[in-house]
Amino acid sequence: MIDNEKVEEIFLVLEDKLDKTVNVLQSDYAAIRAGRANPHILDKIQVEAYGAMSPLQQLGNIAVTDARCLVISPWDKSLLKSIEKALLASNIGITPTNDGTVIRLVFPELTEERRKDLVKQVRKMGEDAKVAARNVRREAMEALKKMKTNKEISEDESKNCEQDVEKSVSKCVSSIDATVAAKEKELMTV
Repeated sequence: MIDNEKVEEIFLVLEDKLDKTVNVLQSDYAAIRAGRANPHILDKIQVEAYGAMSPLQQLGNIAVTDARCLVISPWDKSLLKSIEKALLASNIGITPTNDGTVIRLVFPELTEERRKDLVKQVRKMGEDAKVAARNVRREAMEALKKMKTNKEISEDESKNCEQDVEKSVSKCVSSIDATVAAKEKELMTV
């Protein structure tokens, strides 16, 4: 007799963790600058404002003025120094220019060597995501084996569930590969 609720829970957890693995990879990739102005590199930057740490996006408008320039217009001009300080401390590799009303971030052209280094970093992040997906698979397989050992599911049901786990993980790995390939293409496009 199969315990559908437990099996469903295993698959819900599996799908959730696999989705999170891909989403984390994509958000990490958004923070990698590719020589073009990308406001997402500022997503994780926290600025000290009004006695507390606040995300940069909540303190002003971030605009892409051309392919290689971001302009940050704080709603409160008194925060310009704090924003500039946070940008310098964030190690994004770009020095901000403060003109008293806005902060400009000009992205330099990437050298061929830097592009190759970034591609290596992207591939490593992709491999780490695949390892995470495999760990999620292992957890699901162990849960299914435990159910089989406890006679909660039959041998055949266990095999079918294991095949479904493999399909889910394969789909996730394909998604990771596609994400890696897209980021590599973006980085190598001059």
